Amino acid sequence: MPKPASPKRSAGTSAAPAESTEPQESAKATGTAAFSKFMAVLQLVADATEPQSIAQLSRASGYPRPTVYRIVGALISEGLVVENPRTGALTLGPRLISLASRSWGRSDLRIAAAEALKVLRDTTRETVHLAVPSELGMVYIEKLESPQAVRMASRIGTRVTLYSSSVGKAYLSALPEAQRDALLAQVKIERFTPNTVTDRKQLRLELEQTAARGYAEDREENEPQIFCYGAPILGPDGTPVAAISVSIPLFRRSDTPLDTYVKPLREACQAVSAAIGPVPGELL
Repeated sequence: MPKPASPKRSAGTSAAPAESTEPQESAKATGTAAFSKFMAVLQLVADATEPQSIAQLSRASGYPRPTVYRIVGALISEGLVVENPRTGALTLGPRLISLASRSWGRSDLRIAAAEALKVLRDTTRETVHLAVPSELGMVYIEKLESPQAVRMASRIGTRVTLYSSSVGKAYLSALPEAQRDALLAQVKIERFTPNTVTDRKQLRLELEQTAARGYAEDREENEPQIFCYGAPILGPDGTPVAAISVSIPLFRRSDTPLDTYVKPLREACQAVSAAIGPVPGELL
């Protein structure tokens, strides 16, 4: 039996019809809409003057409560939002704070802090460190050595804890309570010296005291015979982005530490905060 003749193709016509882009465009539009809802809810949490509930976010956004519930679940799982275990109220999470701090590149922050660190080192004649949050700790990104004979063994890139270092405690103390508690809940607390505070209740109390006075202390908690003072650097929105410390061998620690170390330390942090943007309030 003869084969049926193939249909003739008109000149300039391809062998197969062009593939439709409608499904791709539809998927793209759906993804964009979902992301917009995700960001809208996150923005509502960020803009709120107090922690928000699912019901409040649903009313403010106009989205159905099940939709907001799913969005909030995703935000919590990514660490962008924290839920108070007692009240269910929602605030910004530690990952968002970490991401925000990185919007100021490390090199930019070092440049902004350079003069203040030099003045602090020259005024105190002790070693100063600039540290930024990194995962569940702090990392030194700048160090200026003491001009005196006995110096610190630390170096740029050294990683220290949030709970036993003065920079870590200074950073934690400047966070909103819910974000502070969320970070601490993830931290494994170890003892480095007999002075290391390992009781979480005692640590929370110390962080409250640190927040009230504006500076932190490392009382030989990381290294024996080393006493450190730390204070936070605040970003333009008032949240901590970094911290500065002054480290002193115990044998030469001044009898007037508030005037000798704390006052110039807080002035240095205030200067860096001003260099990277307006900061609410003034240091006392």
